[in-house]
Amino acid sequence: MDIEVVRSRFIKHFDGTTGSVYASPGRINLIGEHTDYNGGFVFPGAVDKGIVAEIKPNGKDKVCAYSIDLKDYVEFGLNEEDAPNASWARYIFGVCREMIKRGVDVKGFNTAFAGDVPLGAGMSSSAALESTYAYALNDLFGDNKIDKFELAKVGQATEHNYCGVKCGIMDQFASVFGKEGSLMRLDCRSMEYQYFPFKPEEYRLVLVDSVVKHELASSAYNKRRQSCENVVEAIKKTHPEVEFLRDCNMEMLNAVKAEVSEEDYKRAEYVIEEIQRVIDVCDALERSDYETVGQKMYETHYGMSKLYEVSCEELDFLNDVAFDCGVTGSRVMGGGFGGCTINLVKNELYETFISTVKERFTAKYGHSPKVYDVVISDGSRKLC
Repeated sequence: MDIEVVRSRFIKHFDGTTGSVYASPGRINLIGEHTDYNGGFVFPGAVDKGIVAEIKPNGKDKVCAYSIDLKDYVEFGLNEEDAPNASWARYIFGVCREMIKRGVDVKGFNTAFAGDVPLGAGMSSSAALESTYAYALNDLFGDNKIDKFELAKVGQATEHNYCGVKCGIMDQFASVFGKEGSLMRLDCRSMEYQYFPFKPEEYRLVLVDSVVKHELASSAYNKRRQSCENVVEAIKKTHPEVEFLRDCNMEMLNAVKAEVSEEDYKRAEYVIEEIQRVIDVCDALERSDYETVGQKMYETHYGMSKLYEVSCEELDFLNDVAFDCGVTGSRVMGGGFGGCTINLVKNELYETFISTVKERFTAKYGHSPKVYDVVISDGSRKLC
């Protein structure tokens, strides 16, 4: 996103003055899907697409905010009863409230923002927006600065308390902690994290967006979460130390196979294997073994499609085309039921893959998929 675009709109809407400019990225998750609420690992990275915001304290007790992309202007106060109606503004309001709860003396400010995170592609534009404002308000108003992990929790709490989404911490964590050329393994139980090098000189990371979203997502998510909890309860009878599927292995799962439903068994099988796949991918990256990384991505797609059953026809088709084209790794990214596949593509196969996937997908479904190249980049920061 061009800083100059944001600055020119800020100057236009706020009396020719300028403020400070901040940015936060969207994210991808290379592997580790539906593992977060099972106490496992996720493996995200920040991307080179995000939110840029210009902010200047205005000496008032209200926020004056302009969304450049939506061409919408909103003003709101900083007390709990001042929540704005516009959904985009509730993210900024929520961040203000969560920062105030943590002792940051947030005052009124003027702001304009814009983004280039593709909406609906599963790259978490909302987390980028929350992280931008959490980082900025901490910088502008935080006499006693709160740490980066708490900034990520501010974004998560905003989703929970002001936007009605009970999300995990991964999206905000990746946006705040992103590091150019590195992916991050986050332990969702202990909150410990580690950077791993991701500099695939012979490969490119490409998202292929099906531009499809099936409406099953939220109810299906809750059902699968319940399946995982059912299996944990069964295993706990003989292993009381078990808290999450993270603590289980296939031997424990097979021991309770007769006590759980076939559906619950399949869900747990996927999660146990996926948690191990994240560890395997980290080991492979330390050896610069991108072929193994790709193989694990295909295994994840199979598990999400056949065991966890959160893929859909269009995503399975994209995965099959990738395999046919010799793509090193491909899988559905995100919660499922639509959205993107993430693909690890050798440079020399890139052009053929993109032309083939567009042609074959359009022929079958009547519309072309969208293609986004992604580069692993830095997290929340002040630009000027």
